[in-house]
Amino acid sequence: MSRRLAERLLVFLCALAGASPAVAHPAPFSYLDVRLAGTALQGTLVLHDFDVAHELKLAAPEPLLDPATLASYEPAIKQLVIERVRMTADGRPVTWEITNVRSLPDRTAIEIAYRIPPGATIGRLTIEAILFPYDPNHQTFVNVYEGDTLTRQQVLSAARASVEYYSGGRQGALAVFKEFTGAGIHHIAIGPDHILFIVGLLLLGGSLLRLLAIVSAFTIGHSITLSLAALNIVAPPARIVEPAIALSIVYVGADNLVSAKGARDVRAWIALFFGLVHGFGFASVLREIGLPPRALGISLFSFNLGVEIGQAVLVVIVASLLSLLRSRSPIRARQVVTVASVVVTLAGAYWFVERIW
Repeated sequence: MSRRLAERLLVFLCALAGASPAVAHPAPFSYLDVRLAGTALQGTLVLHDFDVAHELKLAAPEPLLDPATLASYEPAIKQLVIERVRMTADGRPVTWEITNVRSLPDRTAIEIAYRIPPGATIGRLTIEAILFPYDPNHQTFVNVYEGDTLTRQQVLSAARASVEYYSGGRQGALAVFKEFTGAGIHHIAIGPDHILFIVGLLLLGGSLLRLLAIVSAFTIGHSITLSLAALNIVAPPARIVEPAIALSIVYVGADNLVSAKGARDVRAWIALFFGLVHGFGFASVLREIGLPPRALGISLFSFNLGVEIGQAVLVVIVASLLSLLRSRSPIRARQVVTVASVVVTLAGAYWFVERIW
């Protein structure tokens, strides 16, 4: 080793040894404990002194570990917590009551104890926390307890800022049922690919019971694969599922155009088969919502029920309009069916190309 290189290495080591540990950023984590007991809700929030000092615009975090200094900043710390951690119980905002703020010198942290005044039994609790936006890597570890039992753990970050928690018992089960039934209805209402697939199945007409049977076959199919995917038994990638859904729309539209009059009606079997494909698409929606671990059965059933309700409404609307048109002008009705089938086919082809490329 040359003398000049050795000197440079010595200077670097000395500089490293002399660096102040105060400038180092600790692990960017906070810890939120939430305890449910009947109508009562309480817990603690632990924050690193470094992050709190940054928000309070302090030159160094160490003074916050002194109880007397911390007391002078307590109102500002309380305001920070109230603004950046929000909870709602069954859709109603809850009011925080911070009962204690104390330093934890051994953890270089500050602990905030809180309680929520007792109210009605909580079924669904929503927790939202973006504590320190200045640090995009900051994470908040949430632990939810019912009594002394840890029932849910979740990490909140800039990518996922909130978590839904459903309590045990009847109130929680009812909240799951309402939430996921609504989610199923909403997904049908905003899903143009699923809507076009169902409309394509309905264009050739039939009795209301027949059309409901076709849509129910679709529900049976997607219920099977939705459950398999939601339970992580089978989970094909979206790059395969989404183009396959588009191809199912192409098939239904094209089949309407080539079906011979008087041919056997196999739409229920088509709906059942392609329902298996669409179920994997529905599963991606449930992953975004987040399935409650203790209520998988209720959440899956409720979501499927919501999808079936949405489909049933669609059947009634489309079937009624087509029936009215056929009663007034059979020729015009056939023209509408042909044009609509072409639109369904072209839309499916467009989505297929878009999702492939």
